[in-house]
Amino acid sequence: MDQSVTTRIDTRTHAAARPDLYAAVHKGLRLFMGDTLQRLGSTDSDDPAQLAAAIEQVRQLLATCRQHLIHENEFVHPAIEARRPGASALAAEDHAGHLATIGALSDEAASAPQGGPAALHRLYLNLARFVAENFEHMQLEETHHNAVLWAEYDDTELLALHEALVGSIAPEAMAVFQRWMIPAVAHVERAAMFAGMRASAPAAAFDGALAAARDLLPRGEWAKLARALELPAASGIVERW
Repeated sequence: MDQSVTTRIDTRTHAAARPDLYAAVHKGLRLFMGDTLQRLGSTDSDDPAQLAAAIEQVRQLLATCRQHLIHENEFVHPAIEARRPGASALAAEDHAGHLATIGALSDEAASAPQGGPAALHRLYLNLARFVAENFEHMQLEETHHNAVLWAEYDDTELLALHEALVGSIAPEAMAVFQRWMIPAVAHVERAAMFAGMRASAPAAAFDGALAAARDLLPRGEWAKLARALELPAASGIVERW
């Protein structure tokens, strides 16, 4: 079984009670963007280790954003266009602009460490603008695109589309998405996410995801997840707290 199945989630939202291809991953991206922006803004350009860590997180964020855009271009937009031609045109235009900006920001991040405080602040401002544009863009997708998808596809079709998209993601890339989605989603979404993993993933992969959740979540959130999944108290995963 493809290791990427370890991040399979129940995509249903509580308000719509329909599969939502955007909700969890967008929550994760918003957290990743905000955390990266804060980290970059507070970085001391005279501290080599801190600077290198901040630039590496910027690099990883940009790579993840690029992958996310490609996934939507290859799976979600064709599904929309197949049944509502033209409905993804505005988002597609945004995507083209975002990909160009990601390239420019990647180049800027590579050179910023040699440019001192001024270059670092310029990168921060440009990244902030990119984040702001993405927040607006994700809102468009979660409203306009979901409305089209829910009108044109039934739940079985949407879940199959989601599975195909997730199955296309390499395990190492999925691990990055998972690292930010797990703490970003609500408890009930997280419990459904892990219930889906337990039902479909190898035991070792499920245990690995649980270990990541234990490290990422506050103690209270981890305890709620363990209770929701009815994890045995003697489990090594539980005991390590």
